[in-house]
Amino acid sequence: MSGILSMILAGGEGTRLFPFTSLRAKPAVPFGGGYRIIDFVLNNFVNSDLLQIFVLTQFKSHSLMKHLSQAWQITGLTGRFIDPIPAQMRTGKHWYKGTADAIYQNLNLIDSYEPEVVCVFGGDHIYKMEIRQMIDYHQRKGAELTVAAIPVPVEKARHFGIIEIDENGRMIGFEEKPKHHPKTMPNRSTHVLASMGNYVFDSDTLVNYLQLDAENDTSNHDFGQNIIPMMIPGKKVYVYDFSTNEIRGEPENSKGYWRDVGTLDAYYKANMDLISVTPPFDLYNKHWPLRSYTPSVPPAKFIHDGENRTGHAINSAVAAGCIISGSVVKQSILGHRVHVHSHTIIEQSVVMGDTDIGKNCRIKRVIFDQEVVVADGTVIGEDPEFDRHRFQVSENGIVVIPKGARVGFN
Repeated sequence: MSGILSMILAGGEGTRLFPFTSLRAKPAVPFGGGYRIIDFVLNNFVNSDLLQIFVLTQFKSHSLMKHLSQAWQITGLTGRFIDPIPAQMRTGKHWYKGTADAIYQNLNLIDSYEPEVVCVFGGDHIYKMEIRQMIDYHQRKGAELTVAAIPVPVEKARHFGIIEIDENGRMIGFEEKPKHHPKTMPNRSTHVLASMGNYVFDSDTLVNYLQLDAENDTSNHDFGQNIIPMMIPGKKVYVYDFSTNEIRGEPENSKGYWRDVGTLDAYYKANMDLISVTPPFDLYNKHWPLRSYTPSVPPAKFIHDGENRTGHAINSAVAAGCIISGSVVKQSILGHRVHVHSHTIIEQSVVMGDTDIGKNCRIKRVIFDQEVVVADGTVIGEDPEFDRHRFQVSENGIVVIPKGARVGFN
């Protein structure tokens, strides 16, 4: 599909995912044992055969840039690229002021390629989407902007841009993160129609409205707060129903699966989704490969088979390079190079990778960032009050261990 340029917004700080974002941008946070959050939107574009992609970075971008260079290089194919673009302050000495300003500061990229259509997608959500279907819908409607949307419970409306549509799917109202009385869906008063932050623009329209917005000193320079409301009265703004998106080989229960992993609890739950018996997000669909960087490590190894000392994992995902040594891993996800020593039990936990967990430990409902060392005999997840004195704990009681921590040592 020539004439289509894609721009992924990957510069967010992700403050609600602290401490995992203390040293890296949110899209670079490890997820699912062998991936980074950014991988999922990139796989959506690559699997949709849309291979002219700019990734706009900003805060704490080193880890993200390194990952992109290792996992997402396209070489030898003319006109195909995945290029990271650091914030260059082309329009003044300031960072991106908002999502719209991020694109405005890079209008030179759009000018260079002269596309007919520009896709502007977020870089920090977990979902699968065949993006050409959204573009086809956009073109059938003769739209100047198409916004992807999903139903969400009304009590979560304050976290999203809330959409109102007519019977033809045209947007007639939009409110960014309403605090009171959001517009509910017709005949479904328990839900609102929420923007996914994924946009397909007519290129000329996008450029014109970004320039108008840049001239407005009172604007927040944000797509949700400014660009979309400005376009609704006079432009053809349509809404794409994400639940209609079809991907070959996907189970029926995956329809409409989309997760904003912007909080610790949402991140934890999305990881746990991956290891259910019939996961709503399937990592194993051979028709929708999920690429990422894979380090040069040996296969996972499970050793020892004696009384009360058998290395095994149940209802879990274990990445390459792990050693499960006379220990038990239940309903957990282990990233690359995790060593779990004898007589330790890990349950309902996420271990991002490069971590050593000592002997005789009991670990439950914990997220470990990378490069953590846990002393022999450490117990986490059994005494909530004691855990809160020692560690950061999420609203739902998930214990969070930051990168490089040494846990249980005097």
